[in-house]
Amino acid sequence: MDQHYDPNNCESTAQNFWEQEKSFIVTEQANKEKYYCLSMFPYPSGKLHMGHVRNYTIGDVVSRYQRMMGKNVMQPMGWDAFGLPAENAAIKNNVAPAKWTYENIDYMRDQLKSLGLGYDWSRELATCHPEYYRWEQWFFTRLMEKGIAYKKTAPVNWCPNDQTVLANEQVEDGKCWRCETVVERRELSQWFLRITDYADQLINDLDSVEWPEKVKTMQRNWIGRSEGMEVDFEVPGSDPLRIYTTRPDTLYGATFMAIAAEHPLSLAASKDNDELAKFIQTCKKTNTAEAEMEKMEKLGFALGMNAINPVNGEEIPIYVANFVLTGYGTGAIMSVPAHDQRDWEFAKKYGIEIRQVVAPADGSAIDLDKEAFITKDGVSCNSGSIDGMEHKLAFNKVADELETEGKGQRKVNFRLRDWGVSRQRYWGAPIPVINCDSCGSVAVPEKDLPVILPENVDFDGVGSPIKKMDSFKKTTCPKCGNPAERETDTFDTFMESSWYYGRYASRDQSEAMLDSRVDYWAPVDQYIGGIEHAILHLLYARFYHKLLRDEGLVNSDEPFKNLLTQGMVLKDGSKMSKSKGNTVDPQGLIDKYGADTVRLFIMFTSPPEQSLEWSDAGVEGAFRYLKRLWKAVFEHVEANHKLTPLNVETLTAEQKAMRFKLHETLKKVNDDYGRRLTFNTAIAANMELMNHLAKFSDTSDQAV
Repeated sequence: MDQHYDPNNCESTAQNFWEQEKSFIVTEQANKEKYYCLSMFPYPSGKLHMGHVRNYTIGDVVSRYQRMMGKNVMQPMGWDAFGLPAENAAIKNNVAPAKWTYENIDYMRDQLKSLGLGYDWSRELATCHPEYYRWEQWFFTRLMEKGIAYKKTAPVNWCPNDQTVLANEQVEDGKCWRCETVVERRELSQWFLRITDYADQLINDLDSVEWPEKVKTMQRNWIGRSEGMEVDFEVPGSDPLRIYTTRPDTLYGATFMAIAAEHPLSLAASKDNDELAKFIQTCKKTNTAEAEMEKMEKLGFALGMNAINPVNGEEIPIYVANFVLTGYGTGAIMSVPAHDQRDWEFAKKYGIEIRQVVAPADGSAIDLDKEAFITKDGVSCNSGSIDGMEHKLAFNKVADELETEGKGQRKVNFRLRDWGVSRQRYWGAPIPVINCDSCGSVAVPEKDLPVILPENVDFDGVGSPIKKMDSFKKTTCPKCGNPAERETDTFDTFMESSWYYGRYASRDQSEAMLDSRVDYWAPVDQYIGGIEHAILHLLYARFYHKLLRDEGLVNSDEPFKNLLTQGMVLKDGSKMSKSKGNTVDPQGLIDKYGADTVRLFIMFTSPPEQSLEWSDAGVEGAFRYLKRLWKAVFEHVEANHKLTPLNVETLTAEQKAMRFKLHETLKKVNDDYGRRLTFNTAIAANMELMNHLAKFSDTSDQAV
């Protein structure tokens, strides 16, 4: 053993040994308890950042602990390799997205290895490889057969310059985030998965997983289960307007109706009304993100038509409004301005009556000139036969009457909408569908899978290059043999990350998407990643797992048993980012101090679920501690003590105190690592033990 701590030498020696001995390659062992530890795989952006280092160090520490506890531990790694950044890099650097992606994977793999992470690299996968997305395509064709995958027209954010759909997050102040072109709202035909069919399961099964309560609450709120009524408002000379409300007890306070710009009633009226047609075009340029719509000015256009309130027969005006979307609910809402702030603002702007129909339960006064009165409790007022009733009683009385009269029906509704999986982008997995004039949308037969994405393309960022490639597009219909065209949209990249955990277990299987080995490893025992994935990725993965279960590919209900959401790495109080110039290069620190120093600092500075403030002094401190530890071990080894059986009866008071401290530390570290996952306190306990050892001068055989 070298006398002085040389991290580069000892770490490279250990890493070479692990690789030669295949120390972290595992197989299924029926007689051994399994433990599947998984950190969310990275997008191959080019270089690791400190957020990656924290995520993957946490996973590695958990894996090593469970391995020392005698479990059969799998810890794989791969690459979430499709996505928009590769397209942007292609434009900026004049390089094909595939070339850019594969080069980044090679570089980042070396970085991960230099961190000394105990991965089973034999299971490595990249979602941009045809051998991976082939099975995603196959599974989609199965979902088409079941009717879970379907195509419909839906409103989207459209950039006319880039000729592509934008996510809500990519629209900034009504403009494309990249080219600053004014965004339009368009109706496009797209593919969807019926996640709403699984809404109840997605809510109920949250009780079966050990996840942070905050994440569970976020998912419950996103799914948004509510109990209410569908109610029909008659419109003279037209079809009734159907709305959904969770508060039928406030129907007496409805003083106007609001419908979406793309509602059939709006479009029909606009044919003879140029001003309305212009207003509808303005609405189409509105960002569809709920957060943006909440902040924007509420605008409306009087349709010149009335609807009849089913509870009192009053005629109330219908407005086309920019805050109502076609894709949400029925595209029409009843508006009760006294008890909804958005409706209140609209009514104030357009001089519409604001009628109170709910009063505080304690009889106190309210001021509707200042704002709407919003409460879940309260009692009905100005509402005919339900006056004086509390919410639940009033709800049921109105619901019973409307159902008896055939004007409405009780319904459970969800805020959750079906998952739109079409993307008008290039760098993604092709949707395995052929469009035929005679047969419609036809799934690509299994024998013709995968539909391979052409990688050598001219990419200018304007639309997708495969839309212009006849060699890709032109084909024949598998049903009738007539000329047809391939679907040129690609899958949402959340599709790839929704099942990769299962593919790790069957990585070398070329004849099936998953095989029986997945039932040995799944569900994942510990999943680790940022809380920013609480809604989309984690919800989609849970949904996809249930689809896999229903196809007979897995035998569990949930993909991830336990979830740890690690905090961000900050510097000077802000999240690290290139634009702020406050990033820290992990590789430079590894080269200078060694990977163990970086890992120790990351794990010691903060509890894993909290944000970590970067400190150069903290890194130096971690390095000093490792040198001190090395020195202590070196002196112990050099002393060449003879190990003798411990005789508890002959221990001195000092030896007993040291023994107690050692076992106290073992107990705490075991609990911190195995149950609480508070690694910082485990490290602190070890440091405290080191301080006691430094003061312990007894070198007798019993002491050793």
